[in-house]
Amino acid sequence: MSAALSLEQTQLVDLINQVLPQTQCTRCGYADCHAYAQAIVAGQAPINQCPPGGNTGVARLAQLTDQAALALNPVHGLEGPRLLAVIDEDWCIGCTLCIKACPVDCIVGAPKLMHVIVNEQCTGCELCIPACPVDCIALIPVTPGRSGWDAWSPAQAQEARSRYEFREQRLQREKFETSDRLLAKAETKLADLESASKLTDPEQLSRKRAVIEAAMTRARAQRRLD
Repeated sequence: MSAALSLEQTQLVDLINQVLPQTQCTRCGYADCHAYAQAIVAGQAPINQCPPGGNTGVARLAQLTDQAALALNPVHGLEGPRLLAVIDEDWCIGCTLCIKACPVDCIVGAPKLMHVIVNEQCTGCELCIPACPVDCIALIPVTPGRSGWDAWSPAQAQEARSRYEFREQRLQREKFETSDRLLAKAETKLADLESASKLTDPEQLSRKRAVIEAAMTRARAQRRLD
């Protein structure tokens, strides 16, 4: 958001985030549940854009924000039973794209080996479906007759939130580790560029040195922003 939130607004964001289902499905139009909570507090999004929370979720948000309850906006999807992703092992090629797409790290597997979904941890977010290049993942309803918060408990939401936050921390750590490794490699190369390069012309070496130094400057600036 463009402006910093006040302490009261930040607290409200946390409260709203706590009553969202934490499926991290992005169907609301935001990157995750927390981003949607921020948008609600900033007045950038209405309270009826979360299909997994359903109408009960809208009512909870209305109470928290002191707004009138709205009907769930069908543009973002319809309320329905909780879904479970299932991988067809005969078709899985082990590409790992679904693993990368899963916001709660509930898919287990390795390159060129079949992947498996940990049923108890799946939020039914649907994000693995478009990621699969061979359409080997299906979504099945596992709570027939129950939808929204009737099909998803606060304990499940809390576990999903914890898993999502842990994943975000892991990805950030891996990003830093990769950045540090590449910077160290570039510094080593720069320290003895003549030996590390096939180039022998001083002018070409000078240009290459400038390119590497510029790339390192950008990488360090990005690291400070992250």
